[in-house]
Amino acid sequence: MLSVIVITKNEAGHIGRCLASVAWADEIVVLDSGSSDDTVAIARQFTDQVFVTDWPGFGPQKQRALDKASGDWILSLDADEEVGPALAEEIQQAIRQNAIQGFEIPRLSSYCGRPIKHSGWWPDYVLRLFRRDAGRFSNEVVHERVEVQGPIGRLNQPLLHEAFVDPEEVLHKINSYSTLGAEKLFKAGARASLGRAIAKGLWTFFRGYVLKAGFLDGPQGLMLAISNAEGTYYKYLKLRELHRLHR
Repeated sequence: MLSVIVITKNEAGHIGRCLASVAWADEIVVLDSGSSDDTVAIARQFTDQVFVTDWPGFGPQKQRALDKASGDWILSLDADEEVGPALAEEIQQAIRQNAIQGFEIPRLSSYCGRPIKHSGWWPDYVLRLFRRDAGRFSNEVVHERVEVQGPIGRLNQPLLHEAFVDPEEVLHKINSYSTLGAEKLFKAGARASLGRAIAKGLWTFFRGYVLKAGFLDGPQGLMLAISNAEGTYYKYLKLRELHRLHR
């Protein structure tokens, strides 16, 4: 039995396509954290396993969703991801195996309408398919991961990820993720200066656009390199500010 788990907040623009792509699964669990749009109503068109709770961070929230699932196998998706027919078939074949406890899936992400094949984004292997009794989510509030006990395999067909729809969403996520990233670094005892924030941002741009060949992704590759650099810069700038506030 396969359970799909998805956490959501204000994902009305994505959640319908996501859940439709896994309508073949045995169970779908959606855990929402107080959406103000139609996310919950849309999700309930696909499953009666829709729950609303508070927001403790990505890792704890995904673990909550996992705890509500009953399948032997778990497929964890983000609301802006979709499973194509070829991947769906590969997943159904993979979960018949007995020796493997989890599978990494290559993720093909799009940025403002263009699938990104360079910039360090492809192939972006993510561990999303695993046996429920062998895996759990780390406790990080951002950049969480699945921790699986046992051998891990890899699938071939890509998971489709609509990472950023337009510049407005880019700006929103830069602000949100840089704040969460700064808080994570602060708790770990990391420090930052204005100079370090600038240097980290410049290195992020150079790595993505030059070393990872982001220039081959056209205008979107340049936009992606700039937005990644901005996110890194603001993360360290916010870390610096957190230290100033807690003197």
